[in-house]
Amino acid sequence: QVQLVESGGGLVQAGGSLRLSCAASGASGRTLSSYAMGWFRQAPGKEREFVSTISWSGGTTHYADSVKGRFTISRDNAKNTVYLRMNTLKPEDTAIYYCAARLGGSTGSNIYEYHYWGQGTQVTVSS
Repeated sequence: QVQLVESGGGLVQAGGSLRLSCAASGASGRTLSSYAMGWFRQAPGKEREFVSTISWSGGTTHYADSVKGRFTISRDNAKNTVYLRMNTLKPEDTAIYYCAARLGGSTGSNIYEYHYWGQGTQVTVSS
């Protein structure tokens, strides 16, 4: 069982930046490096959508087209933490952002590929 706790969300003006963090614990003898990690988001009235993913080593990353060039995913396995740096934020980025862990180490963009989820952190971008 893995517990994921997101932090770093908040209210920011359009054009601003935020850095989300996802702290992992309780990996039952496994370290975070056993998992690929992903960020997803869900806006009110919409389905949860893929934002970004990173492989266990950090060597492979993928982004949704809507955030490519503005968001950067990274990880520090020694700290059991994954980050999402969000720059040039837009009002349409407003959503609850979820961190997820995928056992196996390779990246994935489908929510059904992920085994563990955090509770989410709210990001609100004002125009």
